[in-house]
This record gives sequence, C-alpha cells and structure tokens, in this order.
Amino acid sequence: MNAENIHATCVLLADAAAVFNAPKDAGILLLGSSSAGKSDLALRLMERGARLVADDRVDLFARDNLLMACAPDALGGLIEARGAGIIAQPFAKEARVALAVELIDVGYVPRYPEPESYKPPPSLALLAAAYPPLIWLAAFEASAPAKIVLAAAAFADALYRERHNP
Repeated sequence: MNAENIHATCVLLADAAAVFNAPKDAGILLLGSSSAGKSDLALRLMERGARLVADDRVDLFARDNLLMACAPDALGGLIEARGAGIIAQPFAKEARVALAVELIDVGYVPRYPEPESYKPPPSLALLAAAYPPLIWLAAFEASAPAKIVLAAAAFADALYRERHNP
C-alpha cells in the first residue's frame, strides 16, 4: 500500500451518524496544528457513537479513486486524552474519507464559506473527483461534533442550498 503519513486524527461516524442521517461509513479527517483540538473533538464524536480510526498520525492512501485513512501499525487503537494519558480504545481498521475538517481559531471561522475540497499530499496522485469536501470549524465549540455530522449528511445527500450542491 502506497500511504502518506500525516499529522491528523480520523474517526468513522458509525452510530454518531444517526442524528442527522449521515452515512455511517463516512470517515472524518480532522486537521490542525498541535493543540488545535483534534483528539478532543474525536473524543466528543466517539462519545456520540463514532469509532476511532487513528489519532495524531494518519496514513492516507488511495483505493478505487477514493481517499482512505488508517492508523499506522504502532498507533492503532490509541488516543491521547490530554490530562488523562494515551488510552487504548476499539477502532475501525480503515475509513473512506468523506469529509475533511480544518480546525482553526473561533475568530477565523468563515460564516458562509465557499465550497472547497481537501487536497491530500501530491504523492497520492488522486483524481480530482476523489477529493473530499473541506470545512473549517473551531474544535472547542460545543456544537462542533454536531456540525461535523450535519455537514457529512449535507454533502452526502446534497442538502446545501443550490449554490453549494454539485
């Protein structure tokens, strides 16, 4: 497998998808600098029924023109709960990345962003159609987990206003 290792966290929506009828098989790639809240947001999604795929380091690879994610062998099932330590949890072996979320400061989150796609590392050489949508969120907002599930449902079922729908 030709994989690219990146600094990110990934969860599979699984049972967390139900509240907004998002796809249960949607992988959510959480991007951001150290201390941006990737692990914290993953824990809050897991609390709602999501499954960990990888924390802190994610291997990205292409399969059938889709962006896929999995944990590096040494980190499978481990998540950092800041203040509590690194803790083993059940995890999904891999996930199709359906949505990428860039975690940024609350003051910089665009209210009505123009649609964009996540561009994975060039070494993966995916087709443009395979790039998942990209949104920006403040990780520590109480509504961040709900916004992620809502956005995953909206992209899967073309629920955005017409100017956003493909």
